[in-house]
Amino acid sequence: MKVSGFSFIRNAIIYDYPIIESIQSLLPLVNEYVIAVGKSDDKTRDIIESLNSDKIKIIDTVWNESIRQGGYVLAEETNKAFAEVNRNSDWAFYLQGDECLHEKDYENIRNAMQTYLNDSRVDGLLFKYFHFYGTYNFIGAGRQWYRREIRIIRNNKNIISWKDAQGFRFRDGTKLKVKEISWKPKV
Repeated sequence: MKVSGFSFIRNAIIYDYPIIESIQSLLPLVNEYVIAVGKSDDKTRDIIESLNSDKIKIIDTVWNESIRQGGYVLAEETNKAFAEVNRNSDWAFYLQGDECLHEKDYENIRNAMQTYLNDSRVDGLLFKYFHFYGTYNFIGAGRQWYRREIRIIRNNKNIISWKDAQGFRFRDGTKLKVKEISWKPKV
């Protein structure tokens, strides 16, 4: 099973995105990590290069400011990174620059990808989310916080990032058929 990670980022230092932690949390699960780095006003590209991993492939991009309203530029940047994912990868694993995985979940994630690898009825895998608010002591739980999102998709180029890059759909707008990853608490 081959897995590619992908994401986008711009001005990570200025906006204090934990992009290094995000990338490092995904690297153990992927064969490659494609990141679209938008032209930044800080040293975002330099900090990603400083990870010095042969898995990381940087794509330099320029954001289309005319589609910022509604967050469509985020989907466009996501799609640029996804387009560069190795065609031989089975799964494409997406994390945004402010999202991280916990290493205790790696086994469950690997198992889910392996379980559904040859099941053509499954287009992606759905993750539960914890939204830390201001500090790790508070978790956002109201309706304004999304509880689940698709973060692993088949490496199918008919799948695109949707609207503000929160999820994925097929190019014609059809929803993906997904399975939620079952989480087994680790103590």
